[in-house]
Amino acid sequence: MTTTEREHTAPALELVVARYREDLSWLRELGLPACVYNKGPELDPGLPPPGARITPLPNLGREAHTFLTHIIAQYHALPRHTAFLQGNPFAHLAPPEEPPVTPATLRQRLLDLAAADTPFAGLAWFRLRCDGLGRPHDLADPAKQGRWKGWGKDIPVGRVFEALFDAPAPAEFLVRAATGNMLVRRDRILARPLAFYQRALELVLADADDAENTGHAFERLWQTLFSGATPR
Repeated sequence: MTTTEREHTAPALELVVARYREDLSWLRELGLPACVYNKGPELDPGLPPPGARITPLPNLGREAHTFLTHIIAQYHALPRHTAFLQGNPFAHLAPPEEPPVTPATLRQRLLDLAAADTPFAGLAWFRLRCDGLGRPHDLADPAKQGRWKGWGKDIPVGRVFEALFDAPAPAEFLVRAATGNMLVRRDRILARPLAFYQRALELVLADADDAENTGHAFERLWQTLFSGATPR
């Protein structure tokens, strides 16, 4: 199949969902093509929308492992836009003092972004700036103690950047997709060669239980990974 033929058969917008134990009933309400990577208990087959692809994965590497696995597997068959989402993205989509985003609202936002041919959009309600250690961060929050092995440590944003790009890390990073919920256009993904994503996945797998917070570092680097430009 040629590249042109793949573009005609692939959906214009597809959701890629990194799920652990979250209730995915919202996904059916969105009613959009979806690929669910399940790292937790078996899913109720009635929850995802008809036609959704369900792929089991081992529970390691946070959503960075999920998203990179998908990109590598689908590198030559990506849709025009991919929305990468956590199993429960809604806690991050609106400020806590505002009404929560509904599945219908999220669906419309994704469709609007795709219709505008948006190259990249972080879906969280906030952006942040951090240094090469991910500061400021809340990874020492007592309420989160014990959730993963890297609790209490800094985030190696600078070190992961240098490993990915073989270049000195900047002093500051502008983070546009801090929660790992984002929409990305195909050319932004393809601007990096397949080997780049394979190397990125190796970095994640080298810290599979996130003891050094490598997965957290990717949450602060997605817009950098997808910052290239190729002919549309």
